[in-house]
Amino acid sequence: MKAVMITLDQAHYVEIVSNLTSLNIRGFTAWKDVRGRGSKKGEPHYGTHAWPAMNNAILTVVEDDRVKLLLDYLRKLDEESPHLGLRAFVWNVEDMI
Repeated sequence: MKAVMITLDQAHYVEIVSNLTSLNIRGFTAWKDVRGRGSKKGEPHYGTHAWPAMNNAILTVVEDDRVKLLLDYLRKLDEESPHLGLRAFVWNVEDMI
């Protein structure tokens, strides 16, 4: 099992959540109104007058064979709208109940 943490511009949220089902990924937890700044060229997402955009975050735990499909989908989505910002991080899940 792998945990995948996705940080995304709020504009991507509905599309990503809708596509999790098509990728056979059911469970996830989401946080809205997440603030941050990307490590590359992305504009800050602070929810302020100067930087009004906001991020969301999604955490999902998936079977190992789902990870590549999910990352390929997210990579394509990011390439279509690189100015919005989208990142995904994967780590091992040692145990769960």
